[in-house]
Amino acid sequence: MEFIKKHYEKVILAAVLIGLIILLGLMWFVIQHDKQTMADTAQNILPRPQALAALDLSHQDGVMQRLQQPHLLDFSETNKLFNPVQWMKAPNGALQKISTSRQYGPGAAVVAKITPLYFTIRLDSVETNLATPHYKFFVEHQAAPLPAQRHAVPHFAATNDVLKGIFKLVSVQGPPENPDAVTVNLQLPSGESIAVRKDKPFQRIEGYSADVKYDVQQEHAGGKDLRVGDPLNFAGDQYNIIAINQNEVVLLANSNQKQYHLRYSR
Repeated sequence: MEFIKKHYEKVILAAVLIGLIILLGLMWFVIQHDKQTMADTAQNILPRPQALAALDLSHQDGVMQRLQQPHLLDFSETNKLFNPVQWMKAPNGALQKISTSRQYGPGAAVVAKITPLYFTIRLDSVETNLATPHYKFFVEHQAAPLPAQRHAVPHFAATNDVLKGIFKLVSVQGPPENPDAVTVNLQLPSGESIAVRKDKPFQRIEGYSADVKYDVQQEHAGGKDLRVGDPLNFAGDQYNIIAINQNEVVLLANSNQKQYHLRYSR
């Protein structure tokens, strides 16, 4: 008893610790019991999950197949919502139905002819009375914007001379007074070197002109030697030529900015 009296604090602390250890051991059994109870409850009350049925993707597959073969809608001449029927007054005063755009307007215009326009350099002669030979060239721009610029213009150049915007005379092949050919460097972004002979001028297509006919209901329009930028007036509207190539003429309507492609049938 004397020992307990002297060390009663330690005895109490030891008893508390032993109690805590026993309590922790009992807690493990309680937790396990609760887990088992919850598992039994979930198994007995909650329904077991069933396997999901296979998804029916037949509708989506059908949509994908239809997208691969879309239905093409004709919104051109046959569609009356976007292209209402037009009527025009005949010379006798009667109204005439226009069933297609090829009967009236730009669709009825015909490209009668398309002519290539050339950029030409021709060696004409040699001037030998000067200190150095000067060579006479004729340069022609058939696609020039102004008619006065489309005829052949003479130019004189010695070796290494530069004709601004046209070419530089680089070298002469053969006798200077009677050369077989001359080499010039075109003043273009490519800086291409070409040979020019007296018997073989240099030529390159730099555009096209077109003859267009329009003879509908006693209305005679169109024109010859038309270039890009030229206007055309028919069917009560004005059109501008915005492009010409070897196969077609492209018109732009001033009223609605719609483009019309007139094919050239040779």
